[in-house]
Amino acid sequence: MKKSLSISVKDISTEHSKFLSRIQREKRFIRLWQWSLLFLIFALWEWAARVNLIDSFITSQPSRIWATLVNLYLNGDLWRHIGLTLGETLAGFLSGTLLGALIAMALWWLPFAAKVLDPYLVILNALPKIAMGPILIVWIGNGPFAIVAMALLVSIIVTVISVYTGFIQTDTDKIYLLRAFGATKWKVFTKVVLPSNMANLVSALKINVGLSWVGVIVGEFLVSSGGLGYLIVYGGQVFQLDLVMASVIILCFLAALMYQSVLWVEKAMYRWRSG
Repeated sequence: MKKSLSISVKDISTEHSKFLSRIQREKRFIRLWQWSLLFLIFALWEWAARVNLIDSFITSQPSRIWATLVNLYLNGDLWRHIGLTLGETLAGFLSGTLLGALIAMALWWLPFAAKVLDPYLVILNALPKIAMGPILIVWIGNGPFAIVAMALLVSIIVTVISVYTGFIQTDTDKIYLLRAFGATKWKVFTKVVLPSNMANLVSALKINVGLSWVGVIVGEFLVSSGGLGYLIVYGGQVFQLDLVMASVIILCFLAALMYQSVLWVEKAMYRWRSG
């Protein structure tokens, strides 16, 4: 009996190892196709420009974009523009997420205030945030703080609404159970509401990655003397489409890297909760 039990456990362990290996192979295969597709897009783009199927003056081409990036690096401007935009985006992302989550917590804590402010949140969420750009410039001034404020404005309302919606949809049975045992409101929030909404908070982080970049680039379009948004506007004004496309590709890379960082945080959080 013991022998048959040990064999069955061994078989299960072997099958589990095979399953994990198959999952890893599938992930590597998908990743290979993703990079191959990206390489194919750039190769076709370069080929179409070289054989004059497309006008490289309008669409640019990978080789010209690479030359533009090299020139920016040699002139010492590349890292300055990247650092400025990245710093503004991180500031807007962190402040918008943190402040939005705190406001959502306050609304959950004060149901009457949430009911009073509900229509205002809806209106602010529907308001095109770019319309506030000139007002922010007048209020805050012509500088990085106005750009960070623009990024915060774009992301904070969405964060408040999404996080607060998750808070009020927490399982009421668990809340009633804790209250029946005399738990305070703070205990209910920290032991039930917040843990139940960790996935919702991570989703808010994912959404804010894109919104923060939108806010910063819009802000740099309106008022900036540096940054990737400034390069895009300047390149469009002087018809240097190579500069515009190079800036857009850098933005895509940085946004993808920032989103991947959020995914790493999500995995670390789930591992911590599992442990």
